[in-house]
Amino acid sequence: MKGSGPLADVRVLELAGIGPAPFCGMLLADLGADVLRIERPEVTDLGIEIERKYDLLNRGKRSLGVDLKKPKGVELVLKLAASADVLIEGFRPGVTERLGLGPDVCLERNPNLVYGRMTGWGQHGPLASAAGHDINYIALTGALNAIGPKGKPPFPPLNLVGDFGGGALYLAVGILAAVVAARAGSGGQVVDAAMVDGASHLMTLFYGLHQMGSWKDERGVNVLDGGAYYYGVYETADEKFVAVGAVERRFQRELLARLEVDGTGLSEDRLQDAVAQKFQTKTRDEWRAILEGTDVCFAPVLSLTEAPSHPHNRSRDIFVEVEGVTQPAPAPRFSRTPGKIRSSPPKMGAGGSQAISEWLGNEAAESLNDLTVQRIAFIQ
Repeated sequence: MKGSGPLADVRVLELAGIGPAPFCGMLLADLGADVLRIERPEVTDLGIEIERKYDLLNRGKRSLGVDLKKPKGVELVLKLAASADVLIEGFRPGVTERLGLGPDVCLERNPNLVYGRMTGWGQHGPLASAAGHDINYIALTGALNAIGPKGKPPFPPLNLVGDFGGGALYLAVGILAAVVAARAGSGGQVVDAAMVDGASHLMTLFYGLHQMGSWKDERGVNVLDGGAYYYGVYETADEKFVAVGAVERRFQRELLARLEVDGTGLSEDRLQDAVAQKFQTKTRDEWRAILEGTDVCFAPVLSLTEAPSHPHNRSRDIFVEVEGVTQPAPAPRFSRTPGKIRSSPPKMGAGGSQAISEWLGNEAAESLNDLTVQRIAFIQ
């Protein structure tokens, strides 16, 4: 299934997991990579059942069911790895080694393979084998402590900072850098992407500001965490919210002028109260009519239901509909080789036999016969 994006000639083998690893696979698929997801018979307990067509992290991929506890299944994956450019796995350290699919074995089969490893704590360290999730990883890096209102506990920012920002995106960057290096003749290698590494890296600016004395190590009292009147969220008369980010002084002056607030002689707290009171005099849409598109750096706070309909989002096709499911479009954008969503998330095994034919040849696919997941269950 050759894509049309900038990664159209890249083959990615993804060992099924949850969270950041499949997000990374989705990103690569959006950009044209041929991503084959190896799924296992074990049921993963997520605490939530996701219907296949809404499991958007698997869009644009193909699926192959393989029992990795059986030698025949492991051998098939090794053959596929020998024809791949990239392998992605998101297990705890040592799991793929125990399965017989560790980096040493795979790189022996394919010396140019980029072996991408996604973990929370990393491949080594005292916590390496401990269970965890996004909130734990960002807690350890100082990121969680910096997020939340003044005088209140830290607030989890969904799982954007650890899983997706500090995890999946760093894994994707590492993989692409390693692919460039491999194609330049340096050979394959392991990419060790840990969410504690990525989340701490995202905090680089704030560590610098803190040591300079320009960022206090407490919540809600700094320039970008809600401590300034010109950078925060305000409630409107209809109990909705707007966001302002007028960091530059000229933007602050325009904000106060358009709000008709005189800040002369007011402390930061008093000024913040005055701005809050002013925003409560009109509805969110009334403020949109006054402030949207100006240099006060304004935006309405939209819900998941509302965001796809905003005129700016519609004009850029930021959200698209695929088989009745509205979802974010691929990003970033390319002038000559645009990415696209090639298909909805596949049903278990969909496209697997075709991928085997394309990667390993028709003879390999025919030899599997009824062992493909499309016909029975799993390759064992």
